[in-house]
Amino acid sequence: MPKLQVAVVGLGRLGLACAEALLDESELGLAGVVRRPGAPAALPGRLQLYPVATHVRDLEGVRAALVCVPADAVLGVALELLQARIPVVECACFEGKALESHHTALDEAADNHRVAAVVGAGWDPGVLPLLRSAFEMLIPHGHTMFHRHPGLHLHHSAAVAEIHGVKGALAGEYRGDNGESQHYVYVELERGAELAKIQAAIAADPLFAGEVTQVFQVARLSELEGNDGQGVVLDRRGSATHGPHQSLLLEARFDPTAISARVMLDAARKIPALRRGAHRYAIGL
Repeated sequence: MPKLQVAVVGLGRLGLACAEALLDESELGLAGVVRRPGAPAALPGRLQLYPVATHVRDLEGVRAALVCVPADAVLGVALELLQARIPVVECACFEGKALESHHTALDEAADNHRVAAVVGAGWDPGVLPLLRSAFEMLIPHGHTMFHRHPGLHLHHSAAVAEIHGVKGALAGEYRGDNGESQHYVYVELERGAELAKIQAAIAADPLFAGEVTQVFQVARLSELEGNDGQGVVLDRRGSATHGPHQSLLLEARFDPTAISARVMLDAARKIPALRRGAHRYAIGL
């Protein structure tokens, strides 16, 4: 089956991530890149073999477009593409009435021109709201704590490494919006060591006592060293009046641009099966 040919509109960080990810796709192909007039005509690295144009009409065989321009320009670019009957995927972050207005405008245009559009196909919006909704569906009675810790710097913790069963440890501190200090400790454990016992030992250490401390087990500390990307912690704790107290915890460290590019490609793969109109991104769309 031939690959669905996709154009990338805009070549900032997101556009570059999308274009490079398309090169390794089995179902999608890179039709080319659309850049503003005056931008360099040559593309970097493996992309240099692909065409560059100032308008999508100058690229051949485009069957979908990933809109990777600044948020305030997304609507105008997307409407122009839809008018040319090219399905679009975008990940602009809007909230409330601005989001409703944005979605309505794209839905009307996509329906009028008999093509599909996917709205909010990124990390946030996109995957993060879906994860929060899933946690709240699984634990309907409780409260959710969400923390971002962008650029959290990790350092080796000798105090934690000395705990029996710990092979090595990295620790970092992040001060939340409320001023509260929060510690994040990542441990690589010896074979047979129990995480619960390690967590208890860390909580009892004077270095961490009395402060919010999250402890996470990792397979290899080397995967975290030198990684200062964005981090998030999503913690859902149940408050049921009877039965066990449920809890769900998600901890992640990642490059949000790379994650958004993967989500946009996932949405693009779904384009051929979507009815006309605008669709908010969902896993399994």
